[in-house]
Amino acid sequence: MENSQGILVDLYVPRKCAATNRLITAKDHASVQIAICDVDEDGKMLNTFTNFALCGPVREQGEADDSLNRLATRAGLLKTVWQYQK
Repeated sequence: MENSQGILVDLYVPRKCAATNRLITAKDHASVQIAICDVDEDGKMLNTFTNFALCGPVREQGEADDSLNRLATRAGLLKTVWQYQK
């Protein structure tokens, strides 16, 4: 929620899992948020990041690495690592 000046005043802002699109609750202590730094063509770090939040059930099922590869490929950070199979 924002106040009249446009400042965020909520104490808790829930996140969504990037892999399953579920809300990550306050009691999900197994969830992680991974920030991947953007780099230029010379390999130097920029001041921007791409964030991926993964909920506890995704990590519990052992799907975190596959989900992160899929999300990073879709975001253009990886090439030819993950391919869709029917």
